[in-house]
Amino acid sequence: MTASRRRALVALSTRELGAWRGFLRAHAALEKALDHELIAAHGLPLRSYEVLLFLAEAPDGRMRMCDLAESVLLSRSGVTRLADRLEAEGLLERVSCETDKRGLHAVITAEGRRRLTAARATHLAGVRERFLSRFSRTELDELAGFWERVVPGASL
Repeated sequence: MTASRRRALVALSTRELGAWRGFLRAHAALEKALDHELIAAHGLPLRSYEVLLFLAEAPDGRMRMCDLAESVLLSRSGVTRLADRLEAEGLLERVSCETDKRGLHAVITAEGRRRLTAARATHLAGVRERFLSRFSRTELDELAGFWERVVPGASL
């Protein structure tokens, strides 16, 4: 058995476990609270908000479905189900890709942009209140650096 394999079998230290569980619990609690706020104020779940945000920021308000799935950290089937709901609400539409007839683009609609704009202040206030306000500017820079170490490009 290799040294790295033996190390992988060793239980996490108290410090390691605290860092890992703290990250998981903080992420889950923040996501739940932000989701609840958006649903209560705008009838728009956090995942839907994220999809609309990525589309609004994309050139021409459109993204290939596979790229959208990667951006919002969903499986292709997960983003397809979410796009079905958003399309039924008139917040996005799917159109064939001109260069690849097998591919589909998700395109944000005018109503999608309106709902995103309405929800944005609620979301940003929640992020600031529940997360950003807990850290100094220096600590925020450090946090961004930590995320970059874990997943390069994560803080972009």
